[in-house]
Amino acid sequence: MIMTILLIIAAYLFGSISSAVLVCKAFGLPDPRREGSGNPGATNVLRLGGKVPAGLTLAFDWVKGTLPVLVALWLLDGDWGIGFVGVAAFLGHLFPVFFGFHGGKGVATGLGVLLGWSPVSLLLTGATWLLVAGVFRYSSMAALVAFVLAPIWLALVTGSVAFTTCMFVVTVFSWWRHRGNLKRLAAGEEPKIGQRKA
Repeated sequence: MIMTILLIIAAYLFGSISSAVLVCKAFGLPDPRREGSGNPGATNVLRLGGKVPAGLTLAFDWVKGTLPVLVALWLLDGDWGIGFVGVAAFLGHLFPVFFGFHGGKGVATGLGVLLGWSPVSLLLTGATWLLVAGVFRYSSMAALVAFVLAPIWLALVTGSVAFTTCMFVVTVFSWWRHRGNLKRLAAGEEPKIGQRKA
């Protein structure tokens, strides 16, 4: 139990490192929390600085989700503890203690967590994201659809009630963090992938 609690705390703290803010500082770009969409994530960094800083942001956000789960898989027994560690890393990205609790929307980190829980489920979810993004060119829409299906893929692939439940929690928070995107999508005002916000 103590090990589980320590790993949950460590996962939250690791998830709280805002790669978007750090990468933008390193590249001399505006603070992504105050420019573009105002979201410290890879999509906004892409708008502000291009593919290289966005790729670095995406990679580290992904690692923030995967690494804590891999450590938990190594040290813990039982899906619930491993699942909670993944959720903690995801929530750290959304509500980072080091950056005033102003975090991103968790797409890359959530997918990183999913990779640790089930690589096959990640492939199915990623394929969903790519399909929707490729057709409609909206990153937010792709994320919302992919995250809705992710718990279903986990249930079908792993049969784990713990992982499926934890992914459902991730999905709920992801939709909540995308509520502004939902309004803009409905109004036809959501910027497409690679498009700078006017």
